[in-house]
Amino acid sequence: MANIQSLRGMNDILGNDSELFTYFIENASKIAKNYGFTYIETPILEETALFKRSVGESSDIVNKEMYQFIDKGENDVCLRPEGTAGVVRSFVQNKFDRAGGTYRWYYYGPMFRYERPQKGRLREFHQFGCEVFGIDSVYEDANVIMMLKDILDFFKIGFKLQLNSLGCPKCMPVYRDTLVKYLTNIKEELCEDCNRRIETNPIRVLDCKNEKCQQLLYNAPKITYNLCEDCNRDFEKLKEILDFNGVEYEINTNLVRGLDYYSKTAFEFTSNEIGAQSAIAGGGRYDRLVEFLGGRSTPGIGFAIGIERLLELVKMNQEQKDVIYLGALCDDALNILTKIATTKRKEYKTFIEYTPRGFGKHFSIAEKNGANIVALIGENEIKDSTIFIKNLTTKEEKTIKIEDF
Repeated sequence: MANIQSLRGMNDILGNDSELFTYFIENASKIAKNYGFTYIETPILEETALFKRSVGESSDIVNKEMYQFIDKGENDVCLRPEGTAGVVRSFVQNKFDRAGGTYRWYYYGPMFRYERPQKGRLREFHQFGCEVFGIDSVYEDANVIMMLKDILDFFKIGFKLQLNSLGCPKCMPVYRDTLVKYLTNIKEELCEDCNRRIETNPIRVLDCKNEKCQQLLYNAPKITYNLCEDCNRDFEKLKEILDFNGVEYEINTNLVRGLDYYSKTAFEFTSNEIGAQSAIAGGGRYDRLVEFLGGRSTPGIGFAIGIERLLELVKMNQEQKDVIYLGALCDDALNILTKIATTKRKEYKTFIEYTPRGFGKHFSIAEKNGANIVALIGENEIKDSTIFIKNLTTKEEKTIKIEDF
């Protein structure tokens, strides 16, 4: 019988990746909390309608990539392809839109898209994201961008920040008509995806990765230069705030984001250290999404980080704490070692080897577990209430009283 393998594009997280993954989550969460965010967890399985109404039926995610099926209760459901829609659904369902006030949430977990697996792009992937509701201020746009910068800086990840504005219901329709006229004149030369998007969501044409299309779109009208007075003022203010805080950025007039719900501020962090898939994080403002999902009009802004794309760039910049290995040289030592472990685990990563072994075998097992402090108890140590300790890094060894250890 053949061994069962994991599904294509769905990988185990273990070994060094597991260490980096948990290190990333712990420290990104800590930074989010410092910015006033609290944790939210939403279901992995949601109604398909949630993503059709939020992400947009014209998007590649809804058209091509969702893990969608009918469950045993005849419900049309899918595995979540992104995190924002579920958080907004929870916001509306729990009537926070009616309560008013400000809400800042962060989340992390698996997302699912049926696409061709490649480096940095999997069918099951993980995101860390943050969402803010109830603040209609460009200062919060800057705050979210600077928080994301702080996360990447903490992990010593080099990046470029790209900015754009996608306008609002006042200026976007006028721009859209202008863009459609331009695209219609060159539609015969554009790719199949671009032609489909002209009808469904023309601004997404600007995001086409086809080289020929990019050349044809070079002189296309850009929303950045067609903003209304309010959007233009907000965009200039955002740049002013980032300049004042020493945050470097570049304007990318083709930055439109891949989801339909964005408006006004859009941003993306890229890295040239991970090959062709250079985007490592992105987000923007989505002031109409709560309304799209049946709630009262509420401003919102957020971002998401693709964790798998970052793992190879994440550098463990914490001071390495001691890792302790406790070993028994005789059976009677185990109760004492268990008590010591309970105390040590309050501050240190601590292993216990329950099988009594000789010195050499204990040192070998300790090294395999990444321990640098080996502490052993045998009959002589029990009699004297002592413990033998060796530091594998410095090679120093000594026998001390258990209470001193």
